[in-house]
Amino acid sequence: MKKEGLAKSIKFLVTFDEPTLAQFQACEAVGVKLYSFNHVIEQGESKQGISPFDKCTASDSPLFSYTSGTTGDSKGVKLTHKNLLSSCVSVVPEMVNIAPEDSYISYLPFPHSFEQVLSFFAIMSGMKVGFYQGDPLKLTEDCALLKPSLFPSVPRLFSRIYTKIKERLDGLTGCKGWLAQKAIATKLNSLRTGPFYTDGCYDKLVFRKVANLLGGEVKYMITASAPIDPSVLEFLKICFCCPMYEGYGLTETSGGSAFTWGNDPVVGHVGGPIPAVKWRTIDVPEMQYLSTDKPYPRGELCM
Repeated sequence: MKKEGLAKSIKFLVTFDEPTLAQFQACEAVGVKLYSFNHVIEQGESKQGISPFDKCTASDSPLFSYTSGTTGDSKGVKLTHKNLLSSCVSVVPEMVNIAPEDSYISYLPFPHSFEQVLSFFAIMSGMKVGFYQGDPLKLTEDCALLKPSLFPSVPRLFSRIYTKIKERLDGLTGCKGWLAQKAIATKLNSLRTGPFYTDGCYDKLVFRKVANLLGGEVKYMITASAPIDPSVLEFLKICFCCPMYEGYGLTETSGGSAFTWGNDPVVGHVGGPIPAVKWRTIDVPEMQYLSTDKPYPRGELCM
């Protein structure tokens, strides 16, 4: 890439495989130093007790996260270790069944705060991370191999998954069609009154094949970054037989600032504030947004 004028700032390259002489020479020709991963490990082991790095603190910033720029110029947000870990810790009580043998599929852009928090959550909880092969159209193939326990996404992709499943089930005729519609109606009713995500009969007869689209082992799903249609949310919950959380937040608040509760049968909202964030509203008189508005107080939301 550097030879073509791209990635001009690269100075060092580490490869997991042992480099060949030709690779060493090619890197040297463009001003890049090539090392094997084993060499890096050996160098580190030979200098035990000698660290050129200062010990990081909770207030240090591991990264700058840039906003999308949808409401103005993109801003570089300075996030600290404490910011990012606080967001992760706040959702742990909802995902108590995550264990080291579990995994999540990583395919969202890392500059997005959503993916950053997911990565830190995976490290903190000890679960595995599976990286997709780079083609969103082959995401179901990747899930079939990885069998992720946690599937995060954005409403646009969830809506595509919903359309694909809905068309398949609506296309069934005769006894199969009747069974599919009966299964959907029964599970939706259980979801809205329980909520209950599983059904011993209908999951086995109807929804097992649907769940296999994402590997068949999904325990939790998360949607964020934009509003999602409540009907899509409910439908995916019954199809994949698991809770689907909706989050809301900002890059400046290191991702999610609100999170729904898995046992809440009501959809169409983003839940309450997570423990790490304080919320308040401030009156905006010029827009006639006031805390005294009835029946619901209004104002500028500050976190």
